[in-house]
Amino acid sequence: MTVRLWLVRHGATDWSDARRLNGWTDTPLNDRGRLQARSLAERLNARQFARVWSSDLARAAETARLALGEPVLDPRLRELEFGMLEGSRWEDCTADVRGALAAFDDFEAPGGESVAGLRSRVIRFVEELPEGDHLVFTHGGVIRLLLRQTGADRHVLPGGFVLVAREAAREEERIRRAGT
Repeated sequence: MTVRLWLVRHGATDWSDARRLNGWTDTPLNDRGRLQARSLAERLNARQFARVWSSDLARAAETARLALGEPVLDPRLRELEFGMLEGSRWEDCTADVRGALAAFDDFEAPGGESVAGLRSRVIRFVEELPEGDHLVFTHGGVIRLLLRQTGADRHVLPGGFVLVAREAAREEERIRRAGT
């Protein structure tokens, strides 16, 4: 059984343009972000999806609505909660914080969430998906996490998207057991 995730990073916001860490603060799209979302419609409308999902934060949900229509909202698709770092500009963070964020896997935001916590909630979401192609409007950290799960690590810009295919390990194990 294959689950394919079409991961869309929400369009630009004033905070993303200013390189601010934006976790759970509910910042809206800016005009450029709305334009990015509308331009996604041309590339996504021709495809069929089992379901369209979105983080429950406004910037992701608005991107989904402008690009394709009403999504199913799921808070597990939220960005990492940055705690005391929320709203900080990348350039203003200490070298240690920037290094830990770049390394990613062991990062834990002071007063916020760890990447391990983010991984737990996002993987629970993915494991519950039925077979098929799913369009997911979410955030940079969620996309990075899922790409790293497949052995890739790349930055997806606001309004960009990437396809991730994942074979369902439980189904493979069931078939393997049935054959022995």
